[in-house]
Amino acid sequence: MTCRKATHAGSWYTENGSELSRQLDLWLSKADLTHGPARAIIAPHAGYSYSGACAAFAYRQISPVVVKRIFILGPSHHVRLGGCALSSLDKYQTPLYDLTIDKQIYAELEATRQFEWMDVQTDEDEHSIEMHLPYIAKVMEEYKTGFTIIPILVGSLTPEKEAKYGAILAPYLADPQNLFVVSSDFCHWGYRFRFMWRDQARGHIYQSIEWLDKQGMDIIEKLDPQAFTEYLNKYSNTICGRHPIGILLQAATKLARGPSAPRLSLKFLKYAQSSQCTNAQDSSVSYASAALLAD
Repeated sequence: MTCRKATHAGSWYTENGSELSRQLDLWLSKADLTHGPARAIIAPHAGYSYSGACAAFAYRQISPVVVKRIFILGPSHHVRLGGCALSSLDKYQTPLYDLTIDKQIYAELEATRQFEWMDVQTDEDEHSIEMHLPYIAKVMEEYKTGFTIIPILVGSLTPEKEAKYGAILAPYLADPQNLFVVSSDFCHWGYRFRFMWRDQARGHIYQSIEWLDKQGMDIIEKLDPQAFTEYLNKYSNTICGRHPIGILLQAATKLARGPSAPRLSLKFLKYAQSSQCTNAQDSSVSYASAALLAD
């Protein structure tokens, strides 16, 4: 059995399993269950010292007793990818315990001929999926032998490709035993990110950033993929998980139009910034957590 190493443990989060478990417990204890049980969540993937507390608000909405399969959609940061890719490995390592990849679902996805395969180096370099693994391991701890994961690396997709992948994944979103984890940070602001948009009428830079992010969050809550694309085209907000979010919105749209369509409700539960920018020399990354219900 080939296992992906926890390559970011020790730098982006602690590699000590008992310490990590306590830290995650603490963050989860400070988040309320207000919009669950989640069928899908959106949560950040930065270092835990920056985004771990925010991510807890999404993970708190999960009901582990019903979840059997967890799809993890993470944006590609290191390789150019025109579609989506699957892992070539069997397990993903975490400091808590290893997570097993669902080979049956992978075979079904491969049969669509719309998915590539990651090599091991690409898999282990990428943090957007890995940063969710300890949280998944924690919330599923009591059922650790009863679930599998389906990691999907998402490339730079056109709206048409987001719709194609959304249609492929919609039947899985329809199943209450499946959970979707959508990995995304929000605005990356500053010279080093080549993004310094500002609306002077919104006050300080950090207030302008929050206004911009919340415009996007409001559109995501409406589950309107076309409006989200228009928002990104208008403002060019540097939401790194915009394509995984786009796939989720397309899958939700497809699901809502189907027979016996559930009532879908997406809500953002927490917003944070790594720091408060007040001048052009500053930089920050924004984080937001959301949960999607399907009744």
